[in-house]
Amino acid sequence: MTDGRVTNGGSASGHVLFDTAIGICGIAWNDRGVVGLQLPERDVEDTAMRSARAAGNSDHTPPQVPPPRIAKAIEAIIAHLDGSPDNLRWIELDTTGVPEFNRRVYEAIRAIDSGSTLTYGAVAALAGAPGAAQAVGQALGRNPFPIIIPCHRVLAAGNKVGGFTAFGSTQTKRKLLAIEQAPGFDAPTLF
Repeated sequence: MTDGRVTNGGSASGHVLFDTAIGICGIAWNDRGVVGLQLPERDVEDTAMRSARAAGNSDHTPPQVPPPRIAKAIEAIIAHLDGSPDNLRWIELDTTGVPEFNRRVYEAIRAIDSGSTLTYGAVAALAGAPGAAQAVGQALGRNPFPIIIPCHRVLAAGNKVGGFTAFGSTQTKRKLLAIEQAPGFDAPTLF
């Protein structure tokens, strides 16, 4: 460990927990960017453990002080979850090790604006794999960057909520969509 960061395979990495409107989240990073964002788990210890693993710290080192670029990302995520939309597309991600299909899916999803949604089928088409809605769902279930890669904005056919692998399942997904004022998710409507 040097300067509060862990050196892992030649790349400095770290992780930290932070409080948001939906609970304690975790973020992990290396020199190339964010390597994982952890939504709240059943308890803070689980969130910390998953965040440490994302940073490559299997020994569960304590959270570190984030570098300025990560601190700025944390501030933006907190503000976004407080209801001040930010597309978060400017946050650098390290997608090393992410399969090519998943990367294409994540790129398509990252382009969905806050408060908007697409179906799994529409995302499959944007990722260059029409008819691969189920594969899109599997890629989203492995999304290491929720909120930054807004997988909660992807709905099942007929704009049904569909699944969500984070703790709290579809209740968490609905909460995120309501924060973003997506139509039909607890946002006021005229009719």
